[in-house]
Amino acid sequence: MAKTAKFDRQDVVDKATNLYWEKGFHATSMRNLQDVIDMRPGSIYATFGSKEGLFKETLARYTELGILNLNRFRSETNSPIKALESFVKRAVVESKQSSPNGMCMLAKTVAELTDEHAELLEEAKKSLKIMEGEFAKLIAEAQKLGEISKEREPTQLARHVQVQIAGLRTYAKTCDDIDLLNSMVEDVFKYHPF
Repeated sequence: MAKTAKFDRQDVVDKATNLYWEKGFHATSMRNLQDVIDMRPGSIYATFGSKEGLFKETLARYTELGILNLNRFRSETNSPIKALESFVKRAVVESKQSSPNGMCMLAKTVAELTDEHAELLEEAKKSLKIMEGEFAKLIAEAQKLGEISKEREPTQLARHVQVQIAGLRTYAKTCDDIDLLNSMVEDVFKYHPF
C-alpha cells in the first residue's frame, strides 16, 4: 500500500513561493524551507527532488497566480486595457504592502541567478515570456475594440508594459506616496506608446 502524503502540496508550494520571493533563491536555506513549509529535508527531496526542484515549482506557481489575477481583472471590466492597468496597479502599488517582496519574483530571479543555475534561470525567463504573451493578448483585444492604436504590435507593447512594471516596482521600494505610484501607473497607459 502506497504511503499517502501528510501535507497539502499546494500549501507547501505557496509557502515556499512566498519564502523564495522574499529571500531569493540563494538566500533561502534548507533550514528556512524546513521552518516555513514544515517538512524535513528528506521529505523535501523525496517530494520535489531538490531545493531547485521546489524553486522551479514556485516559479510556475507565481506565474499561475499572475495569470489568475490578470484574468480576474479582465472579468471585472469590459475594457482589456483597464484590466491590464488594474493588474499593473496591483503589481506595483498593492504588492508593495502585501507581498513578501515588492519586486517581481521572476525579475528578481533573473537578476539573481547566473549560468550556475541555468535551468532555473531559463524557467524564470520562460515565465516572463508567458506573462508577456498574456499582456499581448489583452493589448490585441484592446486594439480590436478600438481602445488603443493598432500602430504598434501587441508584443512590442507587452514588452513595454513589462519593463514599466519592473521599473515601477523598483521605484516603489523608494517611494511611500501611493497616490504618486497610482498616477505613474496610469501614465504608462496614457502616454506613448499607447
